[in-house]
Amino acid sequence: MTDAALTNGSRGQAAGTSAALRRPDLSEARLKKRYRSERRFQVFGALAICIAAAVLLILVGRIVTEALPAFSQNYIELQVELPREEIDPEGTNDPAVLARASYGSLINDALYERFPNVEGRRDRRALRQLVSSEASETLRDAVLADPSIIGTTYSVWVKSSADVDVYRKGLMSDFTTHSTNGIASIIEVDGTTRVLSTSNDFAEILESIKQELSNLAANLQRTVTRLDRGVEAARDQLAAASKTLADGQASGAAEDVISRLQNSVAQAEASLASLHERRSRIKTQIDDYEARSARVGGAEPLTEQLPSYFVEMNGGLLKIVDIGNTEATVVPLIPPRSDADAQAGTWDIFEINTPETQRRLPDREAAWVWSLEQSDQVESRFNISFFTDGNSREPEQAGIWGAVVGSFLTLVITLALSFPIGVLAAVYLEEFAPKNRWTDLIEVNINNLAAVPSIVFGLLGLAVFLNFFELPRSAPMVGGMVLALMTLPTIIIASRAALKAVPPSIREAALGMGASKLQVMTHHVLPLAMPGILTGTIIGMAQALGETAPLLMIGMVAFVVDIPGGFTDPASVLPVQIFMWADLPERAFVAKTSAAILVLLGFLVMMNALAVLLRKRFERRW
Repeated sequence: MTDAALTNGSRGQAAGTSAALRRPDLSEARLKKRYRSERRFQVFGALAICIAAAVLLILVGRIVTEALPAFSQNYIELQVELPREEIDPEGTNDPAVLARASYGSLINDALYERFPNVEGRRDRRALRQLVSSEASETLRDAVLADPSIIGTTYSVWVKSSADVDVYRKGLMSDFTTHSTNGIASIIEVDGTTRVLSTSNDFAEILESIKQELSNLAANLQRTVTRLDRGVEAARDQLAAASKTLADGQASGAAEDVISRLQNSVAQAEASLASLHERRSRIKTQIDDYEARSARVGGAEPLTEQLPSYFVEMNGGLLKIVDIGNTEATVVPLIPPRSDADAQAGTWDIFEINTPETQRRLPDREAAWVWSLEQSDQVESRFNISFFTDGNSREPEQAGIWGAVVGSFLTLVITLALSFPIGVLAAVYLEEFAPKNRWTDLIEVNINNLAAVPSIVFGLLGLAVFLNFFELPRSAPMVGGMVLALMTLPTIIIASRAALKAVPPSIREAALGMGASKLQVMTHHVLPLAMPGILTGTIIGMAQALGETAPLLMIGMVAFVVDIPGGFTDPASVLPVQIFMWADLPERAFVAKTSAAILVLLGFLVMMNALAVLLRKRFERRW
């Protein structure tokens, strides 16, 4: 009876368990729902990857687009006379004598000879600024390389100035050429030069100018709107100051307090009057622009706020200062070779879209560049000096070689300090250190140091290496020591992970053959873990190569022109060079900054590719 009861009880328990057991729903609808969820997950994952790749391509494409102008440089050809009496009066061909000659004045004379119509100190100073300040050095090097050219007229190609270079690359303004249909004639009336056309060749430009005047009026109207808000605020400030003054006078405040309140009222009144005057002046200008844009027909003067227009005919360049439908008043910037009529299609109207007030290269200098272009005395070449020269305040002379050498020297110090110390520390902690609370504390602190902001290491270097040990500021040695401190946690963590990846059987087999623990480590475990250690080291070095903040703290932001020759010489590094160029106002440095970023990215990609290659080449699967 007991057995039956137990049997019945067991059956009842089994029935209850079976009833409580929930079996999965394997119906076709359920499976289809799971498959749809999986496909959605795959689509979302692929979409996320595509978005990330697209953003990366846009970023890199933007950098490449801005960097391309930096890889070319415009050069100007000059015919320079090299009189022996000025360069080598005694005819000794002594390099010391040849190097002391005044080559800058010879370059200037060649420019004056090329543009004989340029007179006046200001115009000649502007003419000299067409070429780089290193043009004299280029001519000197040519004479030192070949003294036989002394006494001849030598054709030398020199770098153009940064403004000319940016202008020719189209970074300063866009350009438009308007074709013509009529016959153009040049006439002189009361000392004024005019260009007449048998067709309405100037009508389209006149209409464009009127539209530009309307746009200027609209822009100024927005300025007036902002000034109106400023006027209201100034009125409120004046009312508050006046009320405070009245209250102070009524309460019998001290004289110095009353004096300060009166000064506040006077300042508020002056501010309000200044805003009113500025608003009135801008409003008058708006009315003038609107009237000129609404006027039908008639001539229109071209001011500096409008795009610049030029007539190209008979080998000359004439700037338009007043324009109608069929004629234009011009100023000859490059005089034409003749006053003969120009047939249809043989003369053009050239437009510089950016107004002269918004360009670093005015119309007069743009005309000189045009004249050089017409005679094939300007050409664009690959800018090899960008990779071979050091830093400079002149954009056309600035290069990255000094920063590259500084980065190399800094990374040599970083590798020499961080690699052996990091590997030895990892070997000790992983293989020899006892497992207690002290080693646990060390491990936790190493992991924490890997996440410390890099600028903290810069502050440490400033306090210890510079202020306490008084090491040289802005030197690769100090920079390498700071970056070594920052890289050590990364190398230690990567090395410990590589050591852990070696199977215990390797250690046990070596110990079983009678090897000591040190022999097991040096002969077996460490060689097998070395690919992973090298991978972590290269990744840490790549991170150090791109660091800027810690190096700024130790003074490597200094402007260094010379190429560093040793570990204690003043130097800069590539990330700091990029930081410095990005802060400079010249337009040419924008392209230089992007180009330097591309070079830095190239180095980083190479180092990470090397890490992947080493891992694929030497790693073993256990």
